[in-house]
Amino acid sequence: MRPEEPFNKTEFVFQGLTDNPLTQYIFLLIFLNIYLIIVCGNGVIFVVIWQNSQLHTPMYIFLLNLSIIDIASTSNILPKLCIMVFIQTISFEDCITQLYLFISFVCTEAFLLAAMAYDRYVAICYPLHYIIIMSFKHTVGLSVTAWMAGLLSPVGHVTLISKMSFCASHVIGHFYCDISPLLKISCSNIYDVEMLTYVVGILVGFFTLIFTLLSYVFIISKILSIKSKPGQGKAFSTCSSHLTCVIMFYGTMMCLHMRPTSTYSSKFDKCFALVYAALVPLLNPFIYSLKNKEIIKGLRKFKGQ
Repeated sequence: MRPEEPFNKTEFVFQGLTDNPLTQYIFLLIFLNIYLIIVCGNGVIFVVIWQNSQLHTPMYIFLLNLSIIDIASTSNILPKLCIMVFIQTISFEDCITQLYLFISFVCTEAFLLAAMAYDRYVAICYPLHYIIIMSFKHTVGLSVTAWMAGLLSPVGHVTLISKMSFCASHVIGHFYCDISPLLKISCSNIYDVEMLTYVVGILVGFFTLIFTLLSYVFIISKILSIKSKPGQGKAFSTCSSHLTCVIMFYGTMMCLHMRPTSTYSSKFDKCFALVYAALVPLLNPFIYSLKNKEIIKGLRKFKGQ
C-alpha cells in the first residue's frame, strides 16, 4: 500500500541492476566498454558518411542521423549507469531531463526508421523517379521533421510528471528515469499520464510501425515480381539491414511501453531497457556496415587517411 504523505521533490535514488558490490564493478567495466564501442562505432560511420561526398544520398543521410541518435541515446543512459556504482542519486531536475531526452530519442528514431522505409520503398518500387522524389531537399526535410516531432513528443509527459507528487519512498526501481517506474512511486492520479502514453504510443509508435510495414508489403511484392533470383537478392539486400533494426527497435519498445503500469515488473523492464540502451546501438553499426560495400569502401578510405 502506498504511503499517502508525499516527499520533497529534490532527488531520487536508483535501485540499479544489483546490490552486490563485486557485480556492480563488473557491470561498470562491461557497460563502460560497450559505451565506448557504441560511440566509436557510430562515430566512425558518422565521419565516413560526412567526409565522403559519394555517400551524401538519402539512405546514408538517414543512417548518419541514426548514428547521432545511437550516440545521444546511449550517452543519456549508460554513463549514469556506469557511475551508479559510486553515486546512485539523481536530482529531480536531472531525472526529468533524462526522461525528456529518452522519450525524444525514441520518438525521433521511430520517425527516422519510417523515413528510411519510405526511402527503400521509392528506390525499389519507383527507381526511375527516385532522384526526383528523394531529392536532397526532401531528404533533409524528412530528417528535420523527424527530429522536431521527436523533440516535441515528450513535452506532455514532462509537464504532467513534473507536477506530480511522489510517495515517501523515493527509490526508482530502475537504472534510469522512465515513465513506468516514476508512476509506480507517485501518490498522484496517474490516469492522465497513462492515457497520454497510449496516445503518444499510437500516434508515434503505432502509425510509424504501420507505415513501415506497409512500405515493406509493397517492397516485398515488388521484389517477388522480379524474375531473376540475383535481382531479387540484390533488391532485398538493400533492405535487410534496415528491416533488422526495425524488428529490434519495435520489439523492445513494445515490451517496455505498450502495457499498463499495473503490470510493471522491474526485472522485466530492466532487461528490455538494457537491450534498447546497449545492445541495439551496439549492433546497429555492424548491421549497417558489414554487408554495405559503400560503407566498407568508405571505412578503408578513412583508415588510409
